[in-house]
Amino acid sequence: MSGANFILLINLSVAGLLAASFMAVAFHDVGRAPARWLAFGYVLGMAYSAIEFSIPAFADARLPVVAAFAVFLAATIAFNGGLARKYGVAPPWKPMLLFLVATTIAVYFVQDLPRQSLVRMMAYQLPYAVMQFIGLAIVWSSRQKLARLDRILMAVLAASGLQFASKPFIAHGLGGWGANPQAYLQSNYALVSQSLGTVFALALALLMLAILVRDVLAEVTSKSETDTLSRLLNRGGFTRHAELAVLSAMRQGVPVALVIADLDHFKSVNDSFGHASGDRVIETFAGFLREAAAAHHVAGRIGGEEFAIILRGTNLAAARLFAEGTRSAFGALPIDGLPADNRCTASFGVAELHPSEDFADLMRRADQALYQAKNAGRDCVRVSAGPAGNWSSAGMEASGRG
Repeated sequence: MSGANFILLINLSVAGLLAASFMAVAFHDVGRAPARWLAFGYVLGMAYSAIEFSIPAFADARLPVVAAFAVFLAATIAFNGGLARKYGVAPPWKPMLLFLVATTIAVYFVQDLPRQSLVRMMAYQLPYAVMQFIGLAIVWSSRQKLARLDRILMAVLAASGLQFASKPFIAHGLGGWGANPQAYLQSNYALVSQSLGTVFALALALLMLAILVRDVLAEVTSKSETDTLSRLLNRGGFTRHAELAVLSAMRQGVPVALVIADLDHFKSVNDSFGHASGDRVIETFAGFLREAAAAHHVAGRIGGEEFAIILRGTNLAAARLFAEGTRSAFGALPIDGLPADNRCTASFGVAELHPSEDFADLMRRADQALYQAKNAGRDCVRVSAGPAGNWSSAGMEASGRG
């Protein structure tokens, strides 16, 4: 068995393992559509390897050669379909399929050219390069935020496209790709070509697996950190993200403030109007926080009726205005399920991080400020002026407080 035959068998086995791996990822919602297309692509890769391996058995190899070309090009199209699903881009199915048909017809007719003709070799390899560059364009055009792995994927797609484009010249430098299709697997070029194909197919597959698994883990983490009622972070998720935001603000030397809010007399809402009405109060207040929060802010429901938001890049005065605006707007809003004249209110504690503090210190001072607001009669804002424990007040007192 030649070296190229051996590598071809390895490719067949590896393609099967990768197809199975992508199907395993497809069981998770976040990776379902992309992983299915990628799995299909590697199933086609198995079919390509099997056809290549069988070519020496044919007296006239024109049809199996054309079939191998079409199947492998279809595998790259399926791969691009998976990329498009992953990166939220409309798959260019029509142009890719038309390209598949046109190039397959071209490869059929160039079989009449001399075996070592550069045109013949380019007709076979350049379509693969085009598909790799289409994959690169799909990732590039994504509106999703691209992380390091995504950029590495783009680089490997570009390198893979270049290696396909260079193969006709590699074949020429190594003395051609066999006197006939049956002799291809015995040529030095076949060994180099199959080896390059294995390296890039593995690199692309492993990168896509890593990216899909990354997304699955991110989804699982997000679900574990999200409060289902408010759709804000739960206490554990808020603490983790808030600590990261505080550390980032400290490194960059920007201010960061914490606002803690507690819904006033929330138990009486549940007791008087039912838990469904209480849930709507929580949903309404959480909606306020989601709408008011910027992308770099961190908001969470940290208790039954207690909420918190980290305002990165915000000083104490601006955080106090944020709390006062939220208090006023929420207090004037009617809540579905409650009488028209019934208004819900909230109390707020505000603190700004000082250089000598960490997140736990900031949380403690904001919580103490909230305690002061509740002791002052609720429906008001209290501000911690600093680690020394000074307090200032803000907000109009509401009627009917207790």
